[in-house]
Amino acid sequence: MPAETEELKPLNAEQARQLRLRQPSVSPWVVVAGQVLVGLLAATLATWWSGRAAVGWSLGWGAAAVALPAAVFARGLTGRLASTGPVAAALGFGIWEMVKLALTLAMLLAAPRLVPELSWPALLVGLVLAMKVYWVALAIRPRGVAGQQA
Repeated sequence: MPAETEELKPLNAEQARQLRLRQPSVSPWVVVAGQVLVGLLAATLATWWSGRAAVGWSLGWGAAAVALPAAVFARGLTGRLASTGPVAAALGFGIWEMVKLALTLAMLLAAPRLVPELSWPALLVGLVLAMKVYWVALAIRPRGVAGQQA
């Protein structure tokens, strides 16, 4: 027997405000800044540990191939057009996601020509580290105001 479904009702302004207090969102710019910071730190450590600047540049390029497209994506999603309505927001999300993927692919394809003595393993480590910042941002996001009732 199917479970009874509750009718969805739109939230009024006060309910929406309370929901935002209980479940705050993470700014995409905080995530991008985290990706840049992780990339710079990891590239510096890789250069120091390996003794080769090429390893650091490769790792940094991998992190940049995630952070730069993420910044373009965030700019697109926080632009004026994204707030015109739900259809425009959904369409904008899809378009900016395609732009982000295309820019990432372009940066990866350009890497052999732009990064001297490219180290593919280091580049992949940079990619993975920068992508993991998304998960870290979700794990440490603000928890909201305690004691708020719905």
